Amino acid sequence: MRTLPTVNKVLRTPPERFAGLNDFPYEPHYTEVGGLRIAHVDAGPRDAPLVLLMHGEPTWSYLYRKMIPVLVNAGYRVIAPDLVGFGRSDKPARKADYSYNNHVQWMCAWMEALDLRGMTLFCQDWGSLIGLRMVAEAPQRFDRVALANGGLPTGTEPVPRAFRLWRAFARYSPWFPIGRIVKTGCALGLSPQAMAAYDAPFPTRRHRIAARLFPGFVPTSPKDPERANNERAWEVLKHWDKPFLTLFSNRDPVTRGGHKIFHRLVPGAKGQAHSVTRGAGHFLQEDKGTEVALALVAFMRTGP
Repeated sequence: MRTLPTVNKVLRTPPERFAGLNDFPYEPHYTEVGGLRIAHVDAGPRDAPLVLLMHGEPTWSYLYRKMIPVLVNAGYRVIAPDLVGFGRSDKPARKADYSYNNHVQWMCAWMEALDLRGMTLFCQDWGSLIGLRMVAEAPQRFDRVALANGGLPTGTEPVPRAFRLWRAFARYSPWFPIGRIVKTGCALGLSPQAMAAYDAPFPTRRHRIAARLFPGFVPTSPKDPERANNERAWEVLKHWDKPFLTLFSNRDPVTRGGHKIFHRLVPGAKGQAHSVTRGAGHFLQEDKGTEVALALVAFMRTGP
């Protein structure tokens, strides 16, 4: 039985904040894990092959609104959760309740509660830091992995200057406008309606605790407390012979070039149709969502 952290005080974004979202008609489904309510989108036939879409920071499942219809129309079932502290999921009110490992444990428990199997994982940003750990903890539940603009750092690699600036901004800036932050990570900009949708989960400063803290949880030092856990996860990936695809973009200053280590170390990455999405920034789901979804469909339709 998985031991989950105890959370005593929880914030819940009022549902009216999500009314009338642009191009996002999906009702939330809720699963209680460790006293927290975790929301997810579930679209497409329930008996269809399953795609798990893991968002990062400071976004939520709304990030996948351009990809979900393409995947459903191609015959897949899509599940897109909101991480704890984001989107329509509960938000612990104390900073001390947040940690990298806590989020891994919460999402693994969520996956187990829904008994998700036969999955193709698509992950980006923090969706990869958490999602790849989920793969390492339960490799039997996953058939394929597609990684975009993310990684699994151990704190032993150089830290890009763009990330150091972002981490400092998240820690010290008195101004933290989520919608504008997401816009800066998009090469093609973002509409006012989309910016408002990214702001929706965070009506107050207290609701933004996770968004503020997450950059500081990325392992950037060999002394990081999560180094050992990520190194253990890497040992699983170094023996991962199921299909593994990278779909990075060319205009992300934080993760550009991060695909190379996966090509070198993950056996399942050999011979795959890896691609670099041109003209897309960090949030390639926004800039080139249809294109990325079609590449994902092609990946799932080839090989075992």
